[in-house]
Amino acid sequence: MIMTSLVVGVVLTVVTLLLTLLTISKGYSFKHTIDPLKEEDKVREFTGNGKRI
Repeated sequence: MIMTSLVVGVVLTVVTLLLTLLTISKGYSFKHTIDPLKEEDKVREFTGNGKRI
């Protein structure tokens, strides 16, 4: 009984580790994109003092 519990625990731990690594890997390989600015937003820029012109 103890041996069965130990094996099940090790298997669950290994499966959890593999799924965690797979999820992290997929997250890093995801291509993040940024939507282009609307034309009216391109006109606005910040000056050196932080105020909009």
